[in-house]
Amino acid sequence: MQEYLLDIAGKKIFVAETGEGPPVLLLHGGGPGASGISNYARNIAALAKEYRVIVPDLPGYGRSTKGIDGADPFGYLADAIRGVLDHLALDRAHLVGNSYGGACALRLALDTPDRVDRMVLMGPGGIGTTRALPTAGLNSLLNYYGGDGPSRLKLEKFIRNYLVFNAADVPDSTIDARYQASIDPEVVAAPPLRRPSGPNALRTLWKMDFTRDQRLSRLPVPTLVLWGSRDKVNRPSGGPMLADRMPNCDLYLAANTGHWVQFERAELFNRLCADFLAARR
Repeated sequence: MQEYLLDIAGKKIFVAETGEGPPVLLLHGGGPGASGISNYARNIAALAKEYRVIVPDLPGYGRSTKGIDGADPFGYLADAIRGVLDHLALDRAHLVGNSYGGACALRLALDTPDRVDRMVLMGPGGIGTTRALPTAGLNSLLNYYGGDGPSRLKLEKFIRNYLVFNAADVPDSTIDARYQASIDPEVVAAPPLRRPSGPNALRTLWKMDFTRDQRLSRLPVPTLVLWGSRDKVNRPSGGPMLADRMPNCDLYLAANTGHWVQFERAELFNRLCADFLAARR
């Protein structure tokens, strides 16, 4: 696997890539200690059999520059990933996004649909976020850096109780690695995912709710939405909301699966993702 740092508008974006074929960007979620390679550890090799798999660390995470624009976080992420496409001289690419990365992918597609071939979204953020109280899982995520600060116990509770359906499926080594990444001093000083606050908080929340964006009903990008039926972070009802609004959207609800579809149901995900991106029925 090739690894490198790109300079995108003065910020460093870490990228790993492997495989040959049509380009596919895998965009990770926003939980504490997340990174591209760790989020897609069970998927990269399988997809690389027929795709050029490009795995960035989103701004604020992993080996990329820390800190994001809290006034428009999804727009900031989308701009950075569009910059990755530009730097790699890719006019178009497939996007695969989990949770926070799903929100990044959807915002990029809404802003510049000509840059996206096909899109796979797994439990994406920003689906009706201002219309109901946050889930227990999302509260756990957002509270991680608050109170008495980050701890391995808090992270383990988030992952085992809320991120996945079967807690035993997550090895201790995964929690250990994510905990160490989550306590990077730069991350602690500027957590990349936090509750909007201040006088413009409501405006920020509206920007983060794609169901209020009229462009959604005109988005031509073929999209597959995968959602775990037992997702405790982003409500599974978001799946039908997207399918109802998007003109070219397929929906798959995975039984006995939490928020981390690509990890918990890797074999299913790899098959569905590869077939959908290749337009195979």
